[in-house]
Amino acid sequence: MSYLLGIDLGTTNSLGCVYKDGRIQLIPNRYGSYLTPSVVSVDENQEIIVGEIARERLITAPDRTVSSFKRYMGEEKTFHLGGLNFTPEELSSFVVRSIVEDAQAYLGEEIEEVIISVPAYFHDKQRYATKKAGMLAGVQVHRLINEPSAAALASYLDNGEEQLFLVFDFGGGTLDVSIVDCFENVVEIEAVAGNNHLGGDDFHQVMVDSFLKEHEIPKRDLSQKDLAVLARQAEKCKRELSSQEEGKMTAWIRDREYTSVYTNRRLVEESAGIFYKIKEVLNNAVKSAQILPEDLSGIVMAGGSSKMPIVNSYVAHLFHREPALNMNSDEMIVRGLGYLCGVKARDQSVKDYVLTDICPFSLGTATRNVSDSSNPYFTPIIPRNTVLPCSRVHRFYTADDHQRQVTFPVLQGEHVYARDNRKLAEYTLAVPDGPAGQEAVDVRFTYDIDGILLADIRVVSTGHTISSVVSQTVDDERLQARMKELEKLKVHPREVTENKLLLNRLMTLCEESSPKDREYFTGLIALFEKTLEDQDPRKIKRCREQIQKSIANFSDRELFDDFDFWGEIYGGGDDGEEQEQEEKPEEDLDFMEFSKKWTN
Repeated sequence: MSYLLGIDLGTTNSLGCVYKDGRIQLIPNRYGSYLTPSVVSVDENQEIIVGEIARERLITAPDRTVSSFKRYMGEEKTFHLGGLNFTPEELSSFVVRSIVEDAQAYLGEEIEEVIISVPAYFHDKQRYATKKAGMLAGVQVHRLINEPSAAALASYLDNGEEQLFLVFDFGGGTLDVSIVDCFENVVEIEAVAGNNHLGGDDFHQVMVDSFLKEHEIPKRDLSQKDLAVLARQAEKCKRELSSQEEGKMTAWIRDREYTSVYTNRRLVEESAGIFYKIKEVLNNAVKSAQILPEDLSGIVMAGGSSKMPIVNSYVAHLFHREPALNMNSDEMIVRGLGYLCGVKARDQSVKDYVLTDICPFSLGTATRNVSDSSNPYFTPIIPRNTVLPCSRVHRFYTADDHQRQVTFPVLQGEHVYARDNRKLAEYTLAVPDGPAGQEAVDVRFTYDIDGILLADIRVVSTGHTISSVVSQTVDDERLQARMKELEKLKVHPREVTENKLLLNRLMTLCEESSPKDREYFTGLIALFEKTLEDQDPRKIKRCREQIQKSIANFSDRELFDDFDFWGEIYGGGDDGEEQEQEEKPEEDLDFMEFSKKWTN
């Protein structure tokens, strides 16, 4: 038989996992370790070396060896190793291939298909580069999974507790934070936030820079080998600080030995910039989920760098509780991938579990900036943190008299101005001549959990339509099957049967009611119609359920008078309550208080 292999393709280390005989089985590499260093080297015979031996060559052959290339996935960057040139995805493909070969040797079976984890905040180009790495390694990428989503699934299935919790996934090169709700075999991602250039490696760089400053050594005077030695010593010292009060960095530079003593107190003082960035990511996640820190049932730490005592202490300080630190935190993501392999294989023990995910970046287009026509605004169509799969449509109108065509770029990002966001594609359609605002164009984006993004742009008056696949991370055969399924999503919520039924029920009640009750039902209709226009299935479902509950209890007038529909549906109260909710995380997440614990 052929196994589906889960691969946690990490910045520092990578792991493989399958679901076999009703349980997760991590894949040992050829050296007996589950962790394969994400390091690639080219030897003197132009042979590719991956893993532990390559990591040692960071010192002995730094000009032929590279690590942390995951940080550059999807970028136009070239690495020069031993006279050969490589892209980040090519280097990643060597790591994928190594793990696939180890799995085949361990299982005695072929591996043809893989699931690969990616940071939640990887944009479209980075996700495609990851898929390309799998293809270059000679395997089919069945699916890309957000790393904190995989960690959340592992946490839920390992302990079975229904809860709302935060996953703090801190690896060597990236930080991802997810708010996760687990209930009735469903793992639902509520919100994500992250930084693709923030990880444990940043502490190494702080320590190296501090070491050079302390000993007044100009960085420009150092060789690649000197810098590699310092980076290794910084990593070693950081590990020492995980289990003892002091650690030492020692390095021979220009035939002279230099030594620096580090404590966690010193590391906290010198790493303030890193902690402020961590706080920013946590703030964004908590605010996006529209919760307060005390609403969380727990905090789960994932990723190797989450083991650092100062990181654990900082997270505990921010949320006023101790996070749950698993000693195998660097295995949580790959364990989640293993469970997904079991779900895909329809294994009886896990086949009924469902993992939902959300859109990490807003998807939208450019619209007219009246004050500066050369600098259009970015208008989201699918806002970030929208549950996937989803389909949203917005109507736009011509902006000029006698306009003959409209152009819609497909943009990804959160910036106010269109030019600051990532352009994925661009489409131009002809429209009939007429005055400004006469012609309407519907722009629909349909986005799938597998990374398939479809654009449908239709001129309302003529019916002329452009339909296109903007991006995809699956093969063509699976794409066609998914497109048929996604067609079902391309229906406005107003046209969904249960929504139409509720609206008609409200209209009937309104017409049959007394003047006082009629005013009330008119308000409910307006609220439900507004919620439908937002096209958010989660809000629509909550609104529908609350209205149905109210209808069922119509005789209880006190319930009607006191019920706050808006607060129940949108997670807020009056303006004062909303303001307090937004400010509370900022008040809790304060680095200065935390720093005093280590520096006083």
